[in-house]
Amino acid sequence: MGAKSLKRRPIKQHNPEPQASMASSRRKIGSHRKVSVLLSASLTIAVIGLFAIWSYSRHNFESGVSYEMGRVVNEFPHDSDAFTQGLLYAENDTLFESTGLYGKSTVRKVNLHTGKVEVLQKMDDSLFGEGLTLIGERLFQVTWLQKTGFIYDRDNLSKLQQFTHEMKDGWGLATDGKVLYGSDGSSTLYHIDPSTFKVISKQVVHFKGHQVHNLNELELINGEIWANVYMTDCIAKISPKDGRVLGWVVLPNLRQELIAAGNNGIDVLNGIAWDSEQKRVFVTGKLWPKLYEIKLLPIKKSFEEGVIEQLCLRNPFRFTT
Repeated sequence: MGAKSLKRRPIKQHNPEPQASMASSRRKIGSHRKVSVLLSASLTIAVIGLFAIWSYSRHNFESGVSYEMGRVVNEFPHDSDAFTQGLLYAENDTLFESTGLYGKSTVRKVNLHTGKVEVLQKMDDSLFGEGLTLIGERLFQVTWLQKTGFIYDRDNLSKLQQFTHEMKDGWGLATDGKVLYGSDGSSTLYHIDPSTFKVISKQVVHFKGHQVHNLNELELINGEIWANVYMTDCIAKISPKDGRVLGWVVLPNLRQELIAAGNNGIDVLNGIAWDSEQKRVFVTGKLWPKLYEIKLLPIKKSFEEGVIEQLCLRNPFRFTT
């Protein structure tokens, strides 16, 4: 891992974050995938100013794209040592979670209300756990920097099978029960056959002419793929048919409030879970002490052109040996 290096290909000048700042904050290389909890000064200013600029000159939202914030309706305890990579809700207020970091990666069954880990499967120290999803009685998980994945029994988390997929890397997983949707940290959304692990189709995720890079943890909600965009406080709502961004959920308040309360060791927003029966959305982050149930509130006022690009889009990352 020490031999890995990170290269970037510039995109349009909508991202004010200096290259040096991104290099220092993006540390998903080496024995740890820990990143800085403080984003660049320009990003912080953009987040804080998101609502202030509404009173100035405005531009209309892109037609058909929704813009929403999240209001916290419930808070639940979350293991602050869990480097959350994959998250999903099952019945009876049960969560399944995949955690990362070498030597600390796990798959776990968690009680929503108490945050207690009820069943835990520790992964080999050479593996870095990533996205997780559930089809029937089987949990599917991918791993970082490898094309290897695992299938677990949902009851006791025993390992049932190892598989090889065709994505360039393993980041996020979601499903509609028939197809696996996968991300590899690029702007590509993969459709994968869960029986053969062959790619059925794929789309480039795009917003206003820009590719949306660094797609991370995934969840399927009401026919949309929701994706954490790595190193942002944003969730992209994506059409699985054509890769178009249908909307943005912007959640800077969650991380900022945790930091303000003294949680300086937290990492980025990552982890989306959906309770389809009670229509509840849950989110958390890497090393966060809390998991939140949020209610989405539409942002009805328009804001200056380029703000979403500043908050939610990042340069692509390339890994070479």
